[in-house]
Amino acid sequence: MYLALNDLVHLFSEKQGVQDDMLFYTMSDQANVAQPRGLFLPINEESGELSEAIANGAIAAVWEQGKKLPRYTPNHFPVFITDDYSEAIGKILNYYIEKLDGETDKIMDITNIKFSNKKLLNKNKESYDIAVMLKMIADRCEDNTERRG
Repeated sequence: MYLALNDLVHLFSEKQGVQDDMLFYTMSDQANVAQPRGLFLPINEESGELSEAIANGAIAAVWEQGKKLPRYTPNHFPVFITDDYSEAIGKILNYYIEKLDGETDKIMDITNIKFSNKKLLNKNKESYDIAVMLKMIADRCEDNTERRG
């Protein structure tokens, strides 16, 4: 079961762009990685530019409140606004873990989560939990691949 755009609509009060039925195959903090049907979270300066993320397949982004969106951002491009990336990532992952736990089909496709800078995510106790959540999702993904074929 993939993370859906409609899931994020319920998690973020401030948003813009289309609020349509879309599924995220990937979620990444790096613009330069392939992220088909991806959710891009530029958590720091090393994350890269939104244009590169879009070129690599991003179809939505989580954006820092007060930071101006680039002029080239399409009007329909879904953007979710946050005060704190660690908090936003935590909300998304908690929601997604609950969504996966509620699923009974053990053989399913799940969103591929690619975070390159896990140390940054561990900057405080709340974000330390993010590393644990990422491990839970990775373990779930491994369980799914073992049962296929």
